[in-house]
Amino acid sequence: MKPATAPSALKVQAVLGGDFQVLEFEASTRTSQEAAAAIGCTVAEIAKALIFKSAEGRAVLVVASGVNRVDEKKVQTLLGQRISRADADFVRDRTGFAIGGVPPVGHASRPVVLIDRDLERFPYVWAAGGTPNAVFRIAPADLIRLTQGRVGDVAKE
Repeated sequence: MKPATAPSALKVQAVLGGDFQVLEFEASTRTSQEAAAAIGCTVAEIAKALIFKSAEGRAVLVVASGVNRVDEKKVQTLLGQRISRADADFVRDRTGFAIGGVPPVGHASRPVVLIDRDLERFPYVWAAGGTPNAVFRIAPADLIRLTQGRVGDVAKE
């Protein structure tokens, strides 16, 4: 692990500021399982970012615990509109990042943000840092504040 040097990771670092540090790993952190293995934490402590497309064409960012599957019906209920899965082009266009490195901050356009309430049980969680091998540690309260996200139940039962 080392401080970020990749341009996409440095972009995330600039948005986060000096209170947080984006770290790059030799191993992939693209999936929740890979990230947990590289970091040495539980999969539940990984804040995975999933992008959906709202009925009105807006990006919807769901930040979920790495162990949870996102219940799209719950997300639709929280938003009050239908969503669909976003393809790679939509994700890159709306966030400026490729799938696997999408951070919860620093997006090209401001997405609607929903945060899995299960993340609040940890003092810190780990989120993607702009590349498939970069992450940063953040307290859930800071994640909510920085994203201006709404906490809710987004996990499948």
